[in-house]
Amino acid sequence: MAANQTVKHFSSTSKSSLSRSGVLVLSGFGIKARVHCNHLELEDGVGLERRKIRLARVGHGLKRLCCIGSDGFVSLSALRWLADQDVAFTMLERSGKVLFVTGPVRSSDAKLRRAQALAHSSGAAVQISRELIRRKLLAQEQVARLKLLDSRTADEIVRFKEELPRADCINSIRLIESQAARAYWSAWSTLPINFPKKQLSRLPTHWLSFGMRVSPLTGSPRLACNPPNCILNFLYALLESEARLAAAALGLDPGLGVLHVDTTARDSLALDILEPIRAQIDSYVLDLITREYLSRSWFIEERDGNCRLTAEFVSRLAQTAPIWSRAVAPVAEWVAREFWKTIRRPD
Repeated sequence: MAANQTVKHFSSTSKSSLSRSGVLVLSGFGIKARVHCNHLELEDGVGLERRKIRLARVGHGLKRLCCIGSDGFVSLSALRWLADQDVAFTMLERSGKVLFVTGPVRSSDAKLRRAQALAHSSGAAVQISRELIRRKLLAQEQVARLKLLDSRTADEIVRFKEELPRADCINSIRLIESQAARAYWSAWSTLPINFPKKQLSRLPTHWLSFGMRVSPLTGSPRLACNPPNCILNFLYALLESEARLAAAALGLDPGLGVLHVDTTARDSLALDILEPIRAQIDSYVLDLITREYLSRSWFIEERDGNCRLTAEFVSRLAQTAPIWSRAVAPVAEWVAREFWKTIRRPD
């Protein structure tokens, strides 16, 4: 009598694992990335649900390799393979933290980096920060008016935006941005979150509305306590990784910001550059939570109340990386041009 099959076999796939956008997401435990016989070999999964991917140097279609988790290894030869193919590699946490980013980098120009470092003394920092926040508030006003259908909040954001030309220091610009953000996110607080009716009895009550953007666990957006804020954190992490790649590709120092203060292990310039694009992610999430049902299987509530994304949903969200890459590139280029303008030309 033939034995029944009770164990799922190790699956081996190739280019078919890639999305149309060229993004490949690795998640689970025992993640592996190495090179064997000139092919990039990748392995991920959990338990018996394992996946193996083998890509040749020609015709692979890979543009972004995104690793979610920290259990496993990536060999030096794999990083070299990715660099040779101009493939960006990002390592993220599901909580919305960028752990590692690498990708195509242009040779650094000392004059450009010196101008970036002297931006506060040259006056470029205030000018750049003012314009970045102006673009951000303009985008938030459009989300409030066209997506949230909240003209009152939109008009309030416009009033804050009109104060920017008179802001003559970084602290003033930060204050205006924070006041506008308070009005903006308050308009989100009562938004209902759609789940299938049969799942409602198994959901925490605070998962059924957007609530506050600030998490009660941290007093900041970190460690979100419900699905919509958790989704925002992860997508902002994707955007941050793309902003870092854009800055590095232009020869800028991603860590030397103008609006965000210098902080250890933080890419302050990348955070500056992404500010005008945040509202595009907000709009994407708003469509997601209002036009379709979220699934309980996409989220995990940890013992402290922190909401996390499952691998299934992370893979779906990670496919949006090329969208944010295209959106942030022009902003990074504009910032680089503003730095260049401050360089003294020989008489």
